[in-house]
Amino acid sequence: MTQTQKVFNGALITVAMRWSDRLIGLVSMIVLARLLVPADFGVVAMAALVVGFIDVLLDLGVSQALIHNDKAEKADFDTAWTLRFIQASLAGVLIFFAAPLAAIYFNNPDITDVLRVMALSVVVGGLENIGIVKFQKEMNFGRDFKFFFLKRVVGFTVTLIAAVLLHSYWAMVIGALSGRVAGVILSYGMHPYRPWFSFSRVREIWSFSQWILFKNIGVYFDTSLDRLLLGRKLDATALGGYTIAGEVSALPTTELLAPLGRVLFPAFVDKRNDAVAFANRVSLAVGVQGLVAIPACLGLMFVAHDVVLLLLGEKWLFIAPIIQIMAISNLVNSLAHSGGYALLALGKVRIQAFVIWLQAILFAMTAFFITIDLDAEGFALIRLTVIIVGSALLIGVILFQIRVLSVREYFFPLVRPVLAATLMMIVLTLFSPSLAEFSSIVRLLCEIITGGLVYALSVGGMWIIMKRPAGAEAYLVKNILHKRIKTE
Repeated sequence: MTQTQKVFNGALITVAMRWSDRLIGLVSMIVLARLLVPADFGVVAMAALVVGFIDVLLDLGVSQALIHNDKAEKADFDTAWTLRFIQASLAGVLIFFAAPLAAIYFNNPDITDVLRVMALSVVVGGLENIGIVKFQKEMNFGRDFKFFFLKRVVGFTVTLIAAVLLHSYWAMVIGALSGRVAGVILSYGMHPYRPWFSFSRVREIWSFSQWILFKNIGVYFDTSLDRLLLGRKLDATALGGYTIAGEVSALPTTELLAPLGRVLFPAFVDKRNDAVAFANRVSLAVGVQGLVAIPACLGLMFVAHDVVLLLLGEKWLFIAPIIQIMAISNLVNSLAHSGGYALLALGKVRIQAFVIWLQAILFAMTAFFITIDLDAEGFALIRLTVIIVGSALLIGVILFQIRVLSVREYFFPLVRPVLAATLMMIVLTLFSPSLAEFSSIVRLLCEIITGGLVYALSVGGMWIIMKRPAGAEAYLVKNILHKRIKTE
């Protein structure tokens, strides 16, 4: 099997893994949204923001350091496991004692006890077997899929049972703890590696991880500062709605980009010493992601109202406009996603970190001057503006670092998807009024089917008319046909 086919197969498996995980999460969210109220989600979101902040302050990114190290040995894995366990233990202690302060900041005493249980979850997670990183490092994505899927199923099952019994936000807290415990047990059952305490490779790991740490802190503020400010300015109901809007809007992009990232990083590392091949791989990745992300994001923006009504119920309709704004934010962010992993593979973590920090600082400055009159939609609009600026800057950095990759090669794979998606939106706009008398589920199904057909026929037709040039469409067709021929 060629490296290209490995990447494609890995992408299919990891996308399947992520979407299986998100299907479970989606079902869980739908059920919980019916059993609980937005304020319950807000309480857990407040606690999760605190956990995320403390956790990221100590996260050395040891998994990425191991993947980046072509010659990682047992001593490297042992040291990585030791550092991660120490990090988790320190984070757990800090979360436990910071709980009362967090309750004061958010003006919500309910999060104190929630945080103390979450502190235990963090410590338990630090015991996970570091050997499972080899699944990703060796591109054994089938095992990777099985591990994360089983871990998710346990948390999902416990959460739903607890929700039915308790009708409280505690269901999500208990379910998360159960998932962590299951992850530890599964990690040792699925991989024979047995870690032990070691500090012999701290210097080597730190030389790579120091900038991972700096970048991750920036990522936290870049992705969470809006919720930190919103949670303090408004209330648990507003934050709960904003958080769920983020979950729903992320389905078309994050749930595609995150699994592809697990494939792209080791795939990019493999070609980092061949400039032309590396540039081609980046361009192809941009095209493949755009081929799916562009119509999915624009489509979600169009059907947001019906999606909320059908999945979550009328009490959540206030989040539909927020989902529409966030869908565009995720689309813009997706255009620079592949390039971010390319910089990481090249070891340009410092540059990537500075760009991310710039986004966080820009959001903080903007929110500071206009936060007095902001509602949830206002926070979403500021975030959209910051993402547009940050993504443009990151793409510029990528093109500067990968000199053989031109502006045309980066953006040209997006031309056909953009044109096809534009036609899709025009047809949906003209077609939608005729569905006004139907139920939300009928409207949604008709709009999804119509939009999907128009987009697929348009992008496929343009590709054929242009004499089937190399790119995302050719790559997918080639590999799908390869699979079919092999099966036959």
